[in-house]
Amino acid sequence: MTTLSAQDLSVHRWENRFLILLTEDPDDILYKKQLEELSNCREGMEDRKLIVYHSTRDKFRKGLETKDEWQNSIDIYKKYKENKSGFQVLLIGLDGGVKMDQSEMITCEKLFGTIDSMPMRKAEMRKNEKR
Repeated sequence: MTTLSAQDLSVHRWENRFLILLTEDPDDILYKKQLEELSNCREGMEDRKLIVYHSTRDKFRKGLETKDEWQNSIDIYKKYKENKSGFQVLLIGLDGGVKMDQSEMITCEKLFGTIDSMPMRKAEMRKNEKR
């Protein structure tokens, strides 16, 4: 199994935004509902260059496919887990900064609205309109 350090997430800087789902328990109801919500809006996520990482206390995985294998690592959880809630969602922008941090599920509508209000996303949309 490979490991990923929190610093390696910087490979996405200026290329992708990412959503980090932190949970103490992969069977947590909020976590499962969040996965279901995100699975229903894959096209919008792809359009916004959004990658999903999941992390527990000792493992992580990338993507929305539940068949994807967990890999051993505590780095993402250790770096980003701040609140005492069992579930946390973070949005990391193209610049690598935390743009949103909450302990409740986020709808695709709210997630996309947050991203679409960012200056870099607005520039992307203007550029795409000209094509």
